[in-house]
Amino acid sequence: MTDATTTGPPPEGEAAPPAASPEQPRRPERAGAAWLPDVTTTLAAIGLALVIGALLIGLSDEEAVEALPYLFSYPQDFFSAAGRAIWDSYSALVSGSVGDLDSIGTTLVRSAPLICAGLGVTLAFRAGLFNIGAQGQLVVGALFAGYVGFTWDLPAPIHIVAAVLAGMIGGALWGATAGILKARTGAHEVITTIMLNYLATKFLLNYLLSKDAFQRPGSDNAQSPAPLDSAILPSLGTVHAGVALAFLAAVAVWWLIERSTFGFQLRAVGANADAARTAGMNVARVYTMAMLLAGLLAGLAATMNILGKGDALSGGMAGTIGFDAITVALLGRATPLGTVLAGLLFGALSVGGVAMQASAGTPDELAYVLQALIVLFVAAPALVRGALRMRGQGGATTVMAKGWGS
Repeated sequence: MTDATTTGPPPEGEAAPPAASPEQPRRPERAGAAWLPDVTTTLAAIGLALVIGALLIGLSDEEAVEALPYLFSYPQDFFSAAGRAIWDSYSALVSGSVGDLDSIGTTLVRSAPLICAGLGVTLAFRAGLFNIGAQGQLVVGALFAGYVGFTWDLPAPIHIVAAVLAGMIGGALWGATAGILKARTGAHEVITTIMLNYLATKFLLNYLLSKDAFQRPGSDNAQSPAPLDSAILPSLGTVHAGVALAFLAAVAVWWLIERSTFGFQLRAVGANADAARTAGMNVARVYTMAMLLAGLLAGLAATMNILGKGDALSGGMAGTIGFDAITVALLGRATPLGTVLAGLLFGALSVGGVAMQASAGTPDELAYVLQALIVLFVAAPALVRGALRMRGQGGATTVMAKGWGS
């Protein structure tokens, strides 16, 4: 009698049974945990940047530097001085940015325009466009919002809405210009947005500030009147309503990208414009709308300082917010949530850097060095994993911005 478990060749005319797999099938990874490797690597990058920043702080302290010549004879002098400088600097950084309600409010106010402008850069990234023009879009949005703010005489709620909408329209028009050039002529958005930045900041702004319509009466400076009180955003303590607008904008961008039909087209064009065109999508329309919405968000960012803090229009009103927004979007991996967190981090470093200099005597430049180190390590996850001997993880998200050959 043949044993039932004995294996042998199958009878003639019958198919061989499938071979048993030596390994059990792996359970599919939960979608909610797909982003965990990215979070771990990002936190490790921030931690590594803080460690290197601590070394720089220690080596920049005068007492620690004076103790270096006799480091091997009396090492405790150097390490105690360096440790004290590091502790004082990082304590001032934390307390100055999130140490109390006023500090938290200042950090939120500083972060709000970075979040809005960063969301605009993120939105363009997802369409495969590298939007360098947030600075110019922000300047034009500020011109629109500021003009409505100090010339129109309206009741407070209506005046605020009109000024905010004007700022968003101004930024949208400037962003749409680059989008139309890309869609209709194929002009690369990096070139056009850089040129539009220069046009907005060096020519349009300076020209308008020299005209009576924008010039502050009785002043020879290139400065406009401040917005009327009826156009100032309401505030609670040190936090104005622009902070809430920034978070609402992040939710709207998330819904647009992940839940809307246009968001699907946006992601499809960003992944492969040729395939999207073959599938019947209007790639030119997507490019135009993506840049229009990016400019709209940059224009919203412009209203944070003009209408939130009551700043007048001037040559330096925009600072470097538009350029910092590119870094924020890259640090946030071109996702709405990541952009919000990156904006909050940069706002905290900016506010805390001032506290480091004021209370601990740390050079203000070290705050910018910390930002640069964080961006460097976040942008190079393989470097971080190699330095910290972390196991490689798949599923890392990438920024879908095409290169010069797109």
